[in-house]
Amino acid sequence: MRRAGAVAAALLLASGAMAQEGAGDPRAGRRLAGARCAVCHGNAGIAQQPDAPNLAGQNPAYLVTQLGHFRSGERRHEQMNLMARELSDAQIADLAAWYAAIEVEVTVPGR
Repeated sequence: MRRAGAVAAALLLASGAMAQEGAGDPRAGRRLAGARCAVCHGNAGIAQQPDAPNLAGQNPAYLVTQLGHFRSGERRHEQMNLMARELSDAQIADLAAWYAAIEVEVTVPGR
């Protein structure tokens, strides 16, 4: 029983280290977003095109997953498949870190 607990703890520590490793650099993501993403998604992650989603404040794990799906072709969108095709894992992590770092204020409408 102790061995299973030790293995589980080691796996948990390893996954935490991998998450930190893949956390991405928001500054690098900002530069990359300005060059590749801003036309549709805006400089601050607020969409400029009516069919593009806002990315500001988005969960980084979600962004990493979706960009990976666009890159592989698993998720189909002509423009995004082309844009994501050449992205490395590090660049995807950087973009996710940048958009996640943008703080978004939400105002709930009155009743």
